[in-house]
Amino acid sequence: MDSMTTENRPPARIAGLFYLSNFLAGGIAVGPSTRLFVAGNAAATAANIIAHPSLYWTGFAGFILMAATYIAVTALFYQLFRPVNKNLSVMAAFFSIIGCAIVAISAAFYAAPSLMLTGQFANAFSTVQVQAQSYMFLRLFTECFNMSFVFFGFYMSIVGWLAYKSTFLPPILGILVMIAGIEGLTFLSPPFVAMLKPWILAGSIGEVTLTLWLIFRGVNTDRWIEMARS
Repeated sequence: MDSMTTENRPPARIAGLFYLSNFLAGGIAVGPSTRLFVAGNAAATAANIIAHPSLYWTGFAGFILMAATYIAVTALFYQLFRPVNKNLSVMAAFFSIIGCAIVAISAAFYAAPSLMLTGQFANAFSTVQVQAQSYMFLRLFTECFNMSFVFFGFYMSIVGWLAYKSTFLPPILGILVMIAGIEGLTFLSPPFVAMLKPWILAGSIGEVTLTLWLIFRGVNTDRWIEMARS
């Protein structure tokens, strides 16, 4: 009988399922923003938030779920890629945890406009002031959330390299994930992001491909065990 216990098997499919749940949480989070936020119009945005509180707070829940599910992905990927290079796996996990923390902090900025527009602050300032302040918090939320992509970019670049160097995943998956990570680093420069936006969206192909591969194909267990033992 193989001396490797069930707990020491590669957590490939469970990692893929958590990654998929992260994508679903992202859809829940982004959906309200596309419907409620009106670029450059604080009054219209405020009116939408007041008129659709349930939808707005659904978006908030989505951002929290994004952070929570990605923490799970980080822990599982650390276990999965530790046999390849433990030090790089630890470094990648640190980058990811910082990114998740930034997402959680940005969710607080996301919550602020609804609290200002419907809470006790609504009567403390003029309507125009409350609308402007609420819109400012949404802008802070956007900038803070975008900042997380830089840390996730470092994370995905390292994970992609680990996947490429591993013998239990196809090298092409690692290359695609590294491309996604490099494109995440473009968020260091907002003007650069605006210029490359279509290509940045295409970078998610690497993450989606890795997710589906882990769910439906998994990894070469024998090779993973061999690396883990060595």
